[in-house]
Amino acid sequence: MVWTGTWVAERLGVELIGDEELPALLGLALRRNPKRAHLLVSSVLGKHVPQHPSVVYGSGLGLGLRVRELLGAEDAGRAVVLGYAETATALGHAVADGLGTAPYLHSTRRPVPGVTTAGGFEESHSHATSHLLLPEDPELLAGKGPLVLVDDEFSTGNTVLNTIRGLHERYPRDRYVVVALVDMRGPADRDRLTGFAAEIGARVDLISLAAGTVGLPDGVLEKGQELVARHETGRPALPAPRTRTRTAPAGTPADAPASPPAPVRVALDWPADVPDGGRHGFTPGHRARLEAALPAMTTALTRALAPAPDHGPADGPRVLVLGFEELMYAPLRLAGALEDAGLDVRYSTTTRSPVLAVDDPGYAIRTRLVFPAHDDPADGPGERYAYNVAGGGFDAVVAVVDSAADTPELHAPDGLLAQLAAHIPRVVLAVVPSYTPRPRPRPHPQAATERMAATEAPERSSMLPEPLRGPAFSSYAPEEVGWLLQDLSDVELEAPTEEREEAIQRGGAHYAESLPVEYQPSARYQELFHSALDASADRIAHAVGIVTETVLAEKSGRPVLVSLARAGTPVGVLMRRWARHRHGLDLPHYAVSIVRGRGIDANALRWLAAHHDPADVVFVDGWTGKGAITRELATALRESDEFAGFDPEIAVLADPGSCVRTYGTREDFLIPSACLNSTVSGLISRTVLRSDLVGPDDFHGAKFYRELEGADVSVAFLDAVEARFDEVADTVDTDVKDLLAGDRTPTWEGWAAVERISEEYGIHDVNLVKPGVGETTRVLLRRVPWKILAKRGAGADLAHVRLLAEQRGVPVEEVDDLPYTCVGLIHPQYTRGATGADGKAVVSR
Repeated sequence: MVWTGTWVAERLGVELIGDEELPALLGLALRRNPKRAHLLVSSVLGKHVPQHPSVVYGSGLGLGLRVRELLGAEDAGRAVVLGYAETATALGHAVADGLGTAPYLHSTRRPVPGVTTAGGFEESHSHATSHLLLPEDPELLAGKGPLVLVDDEFSTGNTVLNTIRGLHERYPRDRYVVVALVDMRGPADRDRLTGFAAEIGARVDLISLAAGTVGLPDGVLEKGQELVARHETGRPALPAPRTRTRTAPAGTPADAPASPPAPVRVALDWPADVPDGGRHGFTPGHRARLEAALPAMTTALTRALAPAPDHGPADGPRVLVLGFEELMYAPLRLAGALEDAGLDVRYSTTTRSPVLAVDDPGYAIRTRLVFPAHDDPADGPGERYAYNVAGGGFDAVVAVVDSAADTPELHAPDGLLAQLAAHIPRVVLAVVPSYTPRPRPRPHPQAATERMAATEAPERSSMLPEPLRGPAFSSYAPEEVGWLLQDLSDVELEAPTEEREEAIQRGGAHYAESLPVEYQPSARYQELFHSALDASADRIAHAVGIVTETVLAEKSGRPVLVSLARAGTPVGVLMRRWARHRHGLDLPHYAVSIVRGRGIDANALRWLAAHHDPADVVFVDGWTGKGAITRELATALRESDEFAGFDPEIAVLADPGSCVRTYGTREDFLIPSACLNSTVSGLISRTVLRSDLVGPDDFHGAKFYRELEGADVSVAFLDAVEARFDEVADTVDTDVKDLLAGDRTPTWEGWAAVERISEEYGIHDVNLVKPGVGETTRVLLRRVPWKILAKRGAGADLAHVRLLAEQRGVPVEEVDDLPYTCVGLIHPQYTRGATGADGKAVVSR
């Protein structure tokens, strides 16, 4: 028999290395996914490949028995099983059945109205990453017994490690067991699990049917994407619909195509008190009641499958029981009961995963049915798939869905049922009632408010991923900063400056929904940066010392620095370095996203509240312009009781707009980190907030521009400033005493100046006026500039601004009575006519 990974192996050089059982357990296919080229296709999971239900259920049940033997009867009796959506939901159920006494919960991608989210986590390589935990019993995961985590494959271990880390912080325990059909980790990932177990002081075991690794040659992702594109162009993913082969009614032409018969709906009489699966928890008692009801449901299905006297094979129909995405266990048990009753049955389920189909015996996915989603998914409409169903030789199919998915889209002309009927003679629909947890009594409003800060934030943050750190994300050392962001490096987000400006000003897009193309400085501009750094390093070091000493004087205990990505991040790193250099303090430092008009990342605040006292948090930014972000943060924290413990004050290096109380200086001078984009900010992009990329339980996103490593000066900037710390230390000690004794009340004079300039220049929109050297630089690098207002007599601080203005054809106007060194005006004309054919700004008249 040909191995079903041969086609991919021959074309891409992908190979399975390991136990001799691997080829029988796994085939290979190609994903339509920008993150990973190949897909390991299990032959025993019952997802992509129809398989005997006894094989599918038996594989999981056997693993559960091995877990029980490993743990011993006492610990097995205290264990809880957690499975992963969507592929491992039935596998996790079967493992729990093998343990015998373990309650079961699986993650889900379907939010349920009225059910509180207990947590969430990410599966970084998946096409749809966000998982939710929605247990009916909030204490389900709180016991001290072993936690058994079940997935179909264990590739890198990132998802499982993130899950354990998040749960262990809230519900520490001393034993975990990871169960997978196959363990495909490399040596580094195995060592990482060992180190992680030692770090948390727990035992972590792993059980699988087979182990090995996947050999991936260089460039496999790009080659796989090219192969997918080539084979999907103009090629059908499924065989032609069936034609009439049996007796037709009188008067029908012999060669007329069959019109698909209407699906037969069967009443299952599903037990009312049994959940449809483990989305909200499934107990051994639920399993016992389900098994008691299986005989009657099997009889109903057998009757519905019985062919007419003159139709169907004499030896009984070949039946496929087709489950629905996460709804895998209920159809698996129904399929198993039909198999036990003597029918020739296979089992598989529909899926969200987009995979290339190639009709070749050496390829694991031979055919693909495509149909619209039919359960009103939270992430919007989209395609869904059923693999290896068409052309499978089935005489009948039982489509099992839950009631939430029994929608008009299911019955539409292009829906799942119609697609099945075009290829399989008999279609039976069985609907399982969707289980919704019973509402719990609502606490008194006052009691709810009192409990909010202590309970709600930790519950919602418990499964958020750990901060991203360098060198995997950013060029900063891992201890310098933890990024409370999600990595969107594989997503194409950049757009030409003029297109972005037009969309933003027309109101059709928000600036945080895309990224500008990263500006690559000329040799002349790079020389300006280095000369500016050399000239201003003392002044920056002095401001770093002042703002850090102010924070240490006014925050008792150990401050937690939280910089506003990305301009605040280099400043936060420098403040952390000052505290360590001068006082031996190792301050925690994180970077979070805040978006004008949309607020600060609430999930990042929840993570911070779960790991630190909010009263210790100090928000850090690079500089103030007109104070828009200062107001944004204050508004966001004021409007939510959940975040009442955070102080909205921002500590900045420079406060030329007089918008904050905690600052290093109020002079408007050149901060070299404002001269560049990612190459002075750890190679991290601006933050991104877009609904199709950032879900309600996600951190905001950003990109890591690894390809710009050769131009990166992030660490050089930090080192140059830190080298001046000792030189300015005495002056800082003197000046900070005077500052703390003086009046630091913000005057907001910068905001008043911006409003005046907006009206005097006929702009009538303060968002298009960007005051200060830093903000003016941003205008020239990222937006469509109209003109630059420069304070008459300003010298070296404006050398880079004048150079950029010259390169973009932007006029620089010398003015008096300007509270800033310069102000950048964004072009108030919001069409691409605002720039000339050469991309330079049109000089206003």
